[in-house]
Amino acid sequence: MVVYVLLAVAIAAEVTGTVSLKLSDGFSKLLPSLVVIVSYGLAFVLLGRVLALGMPVGVAYAVWAALGVALVALIGALFLGETMNVPMILGLLLVIGGVVLLELGRA
Repeated sequence: MVVYVLLAVAIAAEVTGTVSLKLSDGFSKLLPSLVVIVSYGLAFVLLGRVLALGMPVGVAYAVWAALGVALVALIGALFLGETMNVPMILGLLLVIGGVVLLELGRA
């Protein structure tokens, strides 16, 4: 269970870093730029810990990538004025579905 909590925090840190990257305006704004550096650092340290605890790299990265993409897309649509349409939503659902199947196959 700890491995999933660490992975969730790693994903949250990566999403925070990615959104802050947008807000940093090409690293021209100090605070968002610092958040990018700290968030990505934390995300990779935690992902490394998840892998050290035994989660297969394929599963960890699939969950990381799928949830990261979905969360960043949702945050972009809800808070950053980015567009989201039906094909994009279906694509996100397919990515998440693929990760669920990977996890089920591991079990």
